[in-house]
Amino acid sequence: MAFVITEACIDEKAADCQDVCPVDCIQEGADQFFIDADTCIDCGACEAACPVGAIFYEDDLTEERKVFVAKAKEFFQNA
Repeated sequence: MAFVITEACIDEKAADCQDVCPVDCIQEGADQFFIDADTCIDCGACEAACPVGAIFYEDDLTEERKVFVAKAKEFFQNA
């Protein structure tokens, strides 16, 4: 997984990231959007488009935000 959607997206769900994704790897969950690591091509279009700054490259996540990696994996395992 290269990009991860974090807490700023919770209950915001502006969908700008989903609109610009060239491979449709972003899906809407109950409280936020998630990026499918198996489909993502690491283009960064979503990060630039996010109006709330919720998307980060996985290697740049703080310890507190690493929980969102697991949350995305769980979302796609149950999808």
